[in-house]
Amino acid sequence: MALRHIERHRTAHIGWLRAAVLGANDGIVSTGSLVLGVAAADGSQNNVLVAGIAGLVAGAMSMAAGEYVSVHSQADTEAADLARERAELKADDGGEHRELTEIYVARGLDPALAKQVANQLMQHDALGAHARDELGISQELRAQPIQAALASAASFAVGAVLPLIVATLVVGSALIPAVAATSLLFLATLGAVAARAGGAALWPSILRVTFWGALALAITAGVGALFGTVV
Repeated sequence: MALRHIERHRTAHIGWLRAAVLGANDGIVSTGSLVLGVAAADGSQNNVLVAGIAGLVAGAMSMAAGEYVSVHSQADTEAADLARERAELKADDGGEHRELTEIYVARGLDPALAKQVANQLMQHDALGAHARDELGISQELRAQPIQAALASAASFAVGAVLPLIVATLVVGSALIPAVAATSLLFLATLGAVAARAGGAALWPSILRVTFWGALALAITAGVGALFGTVV
């Protein structure tokens, strides 16, 4: 008996992976930057922690709400396109056969073979065939608003708690360099994990995440120091 060959592709997980990486990155950068900004403005450790915790909660809720609204808009668009395609299949089945055939011809199939493939696929699942090959909508990549919102909120909270832990453990003048250094370390680790999970090149991902994180941390700390001096 022949063994069934099953390939596992990472694109099936791209929705939650994108939301998780984005959430964790924002959690580290925004909370680390907030901690550095308040600390650079000569804020007490208590003020730093209060600001950081408030930023964690607000950021997680904001990420969840924003991701849900954004992905739900995508889901609504997909649903509208599928409804329109369903109506077109009912109104003009022959035209939809020709349309699908032309798509396969454009992709390199012989016209006769393209027509045969289109007929067989539409007999099996007409809407699914048009959704996949005409609209680019597949079951694996369908928008999932709740999953994306939960992944974003949870990953933001995980990312945000890391610089907060450092800010809790380190006091005095060592707080700013400790939070900055560990935040960059966390970002580099996140870039490596994201690259590994997505099957991408390791170092470009690490450098990209770390560079933009370092820029955000530096600017926020500079603004905090400036306003701390002025005020």
